[in-house]
Amino acid sequence: MERSEESTREVPDAEAVTIQEIRRQLRELETTVDDPGERRAVRRALRLVEEFPEGDDIRKLTRRDVAESFVGTILVSLPLLVEDGVFEIAAFLRSDPRLLALDVAFLFGMTVGLLYVADFREITVTRPLFGVVPRRLLSVLLVSFLTAAFTMTLWGRLGGWSDPAVALSRIAVVWTVGAFGAALGDILPGESSAPDINDELDDLGERLGIGDDEGLF
Repeated sequence: MERSEESTREVPDAEAVTIQEIRRQLRELETTVDDPGERRAVRRALRLVEEFPEGDDIRKLTRRDVAESFVGTILVSLPLLVEDGVFEIAAFLRSDPRLLALDVAFLFGMTVGLLYVADFREITVTRPLFGVVPRRLLSVLLVSFLTAAFTMTLWGRLGGWSDPAVALSRIAVVWTVGAFGAALGDILPGESSAPDINDELDDLGERLGIGDDEGLF
């Protein structure tokens, strides 16, 4: 009975090692196969293995994550959309380009800290754009910026786009706060069960007959 209990305790570690080994072997196999059909099959298998849950680890970026970022941006930035204090802050940032640059740097640093440094969730960077840019970071920043620009334009808070400097400085104020909400809205619910965005785009490309053998992304 003692041997049986010991072997049972060793199973989780063995499974973890097996999954890592499968990933490594599939990546090696993907680089060696020549047939396009076989390469696509290996790539699909690798996607499935990479989506295996590992505790609270977040690996995928899905459409649901993008929607959660949008909702988080709206909830956090909504109070600023009706406050005239945005105009005063924007005018202050506009008075010195270095202040605006510092605000944007703070925005990027805060977003990176929330996603990859603060211990809310364990996030693994997978399939980065151009092999460098984390997709989740880009998604949070882009969604929060577009949401801030859209809502402020829709509600007439920019005074038109006749003066782009005024408009962008006001958007920057709301963007700074909105990115905070976007990051939290994305990561706090945990990993979505929906397919990865890259997989959906690759599947769409295959159905449309576009893209190369390596996939769209």
